[in-house]
Amino acid sequence: MSIENLAPKQVWKNFYALTQIPRPSKHEEKVRAFMVGFGKKLGLETFVDDIGNVIIRKPATAGMEGRKGVILQAHLDMVPQKNSDTVHDFEKDPIQPRIDGEWVRASGTTLGADNGVGVAVAMAVLEADDLVHGPVEALFTIDEETGMTGAFGLKAGLLKGEVLINLDSEDEGELYVGCAGGLDGSFTFTGRNEPVPAGYKAFQLAVTGLRGGHSGMDIILGRGNANKVLMRFLYVLTTDFGARLSTLEGGNLRNAIPREAFALVWLPAAQAAAAGQAVAALSAAITAELSATDGGLKVALDEAAEKPAAVVDEATQRALILAVYACPNGVVRMSDTMPGLVETSNNLAIVKLENGVAQVSCLLRSSVDSAKDDLANAMGAVFTLAGAEVAFTGGYPGWKPNPDSAILKTMKAVYERMYGKVPDVKAIHAGLECGLLGGVYPHWDMISCGPTIRSPHSPDERLKIDTVEKWWNFIVQVLQS
Repeated sequence: MSIENLAPKQVWKNFYALTQIPRPSKHEEKVRAFMVGFGKKLGLETFVDDIGNVIIRKPATAGMEGRKGVILQAHLDMVPQKNSDTVHDFEKDPIQPRIDGEWVRASGTTLGADNGVGVAVAMAVLEADDLVHGPVEALFTIDEETGMTGAFGLKAGLLKGEVLINLDSEDEGELYVGCAGGLDGSFTFTGRNEPVPAGYKAFQLAVTGLRGGHSGMDIILGRGNANKVLMRFLYVLTTDFGARLSTLEGGNLRNAIPREAFALVWLPAAQAAAAGQAVAALSAAITAELSATDGGLKVALDEAAEKPAAVVDEATQRALILAVYACPNGVVRMSDTMPGLVETSNNLAIVKLENGVAQVSCLLRSSVDSAKDDLANAMGAVFTLAGAEVAFTGGYPGWKPNPDSAILKTMKAVYERMYGKVPDVKAIHAGLECGLLGGVYPHWDMISCGPTIRSPHSPDERLKIDTVEKWWNFIVQVLQS
């Protein structure tokens, strides 16, 4: 059975169409053209703003012209993550969605439900001729996942509505009224290559099998970070066995918890057997540590097929390993005011060493600006002491909850009337675009909601089928209300 035949068909057919259009962040050209064609085919006012966001307007239905205008907002791009044994080019190949029991997932890649299902719902509203609603605008932003470029570049005065419904949260039955702000950290070690010492053999050290996930939503789950795990092995191999490091590569996206990390290390031939035993012992220990939260860890130390002719100098090697080992990662502090909410965290997202130069990239999040700044200072201190060049860029604000929000009261009442219970009202430890959008349009009354998505930003991403229909029916009634 194809996902196009799932209910509600008007949403699932749009979502399927989006899965067939390559749309990784920074490469939204094809999906932008698709959305412009979609709007114009419906005869609706459709345009692209200066930064590349798509805006489509739909007039109110008869008798609803005097209602407040609603902006339905979702982002066009998706996170391109795949398993190492999956062959897939995210700039060329379509996603292969499949039904797996009560879920829809992809084959070896991210599904793109984040935020394709939000785009699909907005499309269904725009094309429906049997809904009752006031003036509707759909705002489809670009590059949300790697910098929120579309939200950063949105200009005042383009949109006419007063209520923003962000379609990018991931738990049906929950309404989100606040989110964390974020900051990118970049740390560069500039070393030099030197010849491999005599009597050394090359080995590939691989950390695989971890679950990864969304660096905001899933950071609380205690999953392993492949970069941090790898550093534990490199620390032992360099300290106890004199290992030398040629290359290192772990993680590839700042907002995804790294699942895999690899290093090319050289070991004294006479120490290779003992080093292998040490790796096996440490692997067993870390596997036991993660057994409750991330039980799939695999660690291998195998003789390398490719043998680079150089290693990084010992001073840079030591500084890199110690700094990454010491760098804060995961949950730093929980919220004092909202039980169960992460206040501040860091994702040690990417570590790469090549030709003697190492680059470390992190994504810091916090709902408290001063706490975010403090974490940045602490991390900057670690890497400065290690001799790295330190830079923090791309900061964006959080979204402060408004307990007096009119749209919140309306949506709570509609949900209770429809489903017999009051929806949970929460803030989220992730970077929704609402914080930036509200800075440009401070008069907007904003809220975020969505269906149930699990493990976004990883190949385990999946969308719960029955929640899509429930969410769609809710949005329809909210627009009518």
